[in-house]
Amino acid sequence: MTDFAAKRLTRRRVLRGVPACAAVTSGSMLSQMLGMRLANSVVASQPGVTGYKAVVCLFLYGGLDSFNLLVPRDAAGYADYAAARGSAALASGDLLPIVDSTGREFGLHPGVPEVKQLFDDGDLGFVANVGSLVEPTDLAGYSTGTPLPLGLFSHSDQQQHWQTSIPQARSQLTGWAGRMADCLTDATNANPSISMNIALDQLNLLQTGDGIAPYVIEKNGATQLERYSIPKWNYSRAFKLATDGLINQTNSNLLNQTHSETRKTAIAAAADFAAATDPVALATPFAGDDLSQKLKMVARTIGARGTLGQTRQNFFVAMGGWDHHADMLTQTAGMLPVVSAALKSFNDAMVELGVHDDVTLFTATDFGRTLTTNGDGTDHAWGGNAIVMGGAVDGGTVHGSYPQSLTASGLDTGRGRLIPTTSVDELAAELAMWFGIPNDASLETVLPNIRNFYGAGASSNPIGFLT
Repeated sequence: MTDFAAKRLTRRRVLRGVPACAAVTSGSMLSQMLGMRLANSVVASQPGVTGYKAVVCLFLYGGLDSFNLLVPRDAAGYADYAAARGSAALASGDLLPIVDSTGREFGLHPGVPEVKQLFDDGDLGFVANVGSLVEPTDLAGYSTGTPLPLGLFSHSDQQQHWQTSIPQARSQLTGWAGRMADCLTDATNANPSISMNIALDQLNLLQTGDGIAPYVIEKNGATQLERYSIPKWNYSRAFKLATDGLINQTNSNLLNQTHSETRKTAIAAAADFAAATDPVALATPFAGDDLSQKLKMVARTIGARGTLGQTRQNFFVAMGGWDHHADMLTQTAGMLPVVSAALKSFNDAMVELGVHDDVTLFTATDFGRTLTTNGDGTDHAWGGNAIVMGGAVDGGTVHGSYPQSLTASGLDTGRGRLIPTTSVDELAAELAMWFGIPNDASLETVLPNIRNFYGAGASSNPIGFLT
C-alpha cells in the first residue's frame, strides 16, 4: 500500500497552491479541485475489490442523548437507569420493548416505532457505548494519564475526532472515509469528475482525503448554475453563452486558468450527475422533512451507480439540533420520530433498488450526554449508542458492551459521563474492511490507531455487527 504521508502531492500542498480558491468557489467546485482524479497521482489501485457497496454516515450534530434512545428494560437495569437519570428518565411503560439476540431486554424511545420494526426484522442493530479513544482506558487510566482524546466534552473537538479517528491531534486534515477513498478510488470509480465520496449540503472532514474531497450535492441533486441549463429560455441561452465565453478563455495567469478549468469541470460534472440521477424514480415514499429528502437523494444516487460508473459510494448526511441542555425530553420527542421514519424509508428504498445487502448506514454524533440531568436537559459527555442498519448488519442485536448497570458501571468519570468501551476506530475498521480495505498496512493508513484495538490479520471483525 502506498504511504500517503510520503507523497509529494498532498491536499495540504494543493491548498497552499491555490489560497484564493475557498473564496471564489463553491463546495462542489472545491470538491472538483481536490477530488476529480488528483487521486490518480497519489493512490495505487486496491486489488480484489468486487461488486457494489455503499456506506452512509448520518451525523447527528450536537450530541444525541442516546441512553434515552436505547434503555435497559429488565427490572434491575431499568431501576439503575431511573436512578441515574432522575427527571431525564423515560417512563418504563412508554418504552417500546425489544429483546437483544442474547436475551437481554431493552426499551426504545417511544418516538421510534420504525426503528423497533427494523430491529425486530433484523435490519438494524446498535453499537453500545462507542466513542473516540486513543487507546483502551478505564477509570484508573483516565485519572492517571492514559492518552486521552484532546478536548473531551467539546463539540468541535469530538466532532473532529469522530471524523478523523485521530483524537490525539487537532491539526489533522483528512478523515478516515477520505483516506479509505484514497485507497479505493482507482479500483472502484470510473467517473473522472465525481468523487465516490458524496456529501449532502456541506463539505466535511470525514470524507476528505489526501487527494479526495466530497462531491457536494443538495437534497434535490447537483448544484448547478441558475438558468444555465434551461435552453428554452432566451435569457438562459444568453447567460450560457456568456458563461461559456468566460470559462473557455485562455489565461496567461496559472491561477486564473485553473479557476476557469475548475468551473468548467464543475458545470459539466453537475450536468452529468443530473443526467444520471434525474431518471431514477422511487416507489418508496419519503416524508417531506429535510432529513428524509436528503436520504431520498442518497437513494437516487445509489440507483444511478451504474450510470455514474461507481462500484463504491460513501455518503455523508447531517442533521443538527441535538444539543439539548434544556427541554431535552420535549426536543427529542419531536426529533427522534423524524429520524426513525427516515431510516425506515431509506431501508425500504434499498430493498426496492435491490442493494439492501450492499448498503450499510451508521449514525455518529459528537458524544453521548450526561446520565444526570442539569434540571431541564443533559450536558456533554463521552460514550453513547450508535445505530447500524442494512442487509449486511447483524440486526436485532446490541453489539459491544452496554453497561449492566448505569449506576455502577465502573466507567463514570462524573455526572454519568461514561468512558467508551468500544472505539470509533473499531466501528470504522469494521466498515472499512467490509468496504474493501484489507486488515494489513492499508487499514493502518486509514486508521493509524487501529492496532491499539484490533490485531493485524485477525480473523474476526472488531465488533461483529457486519455479517
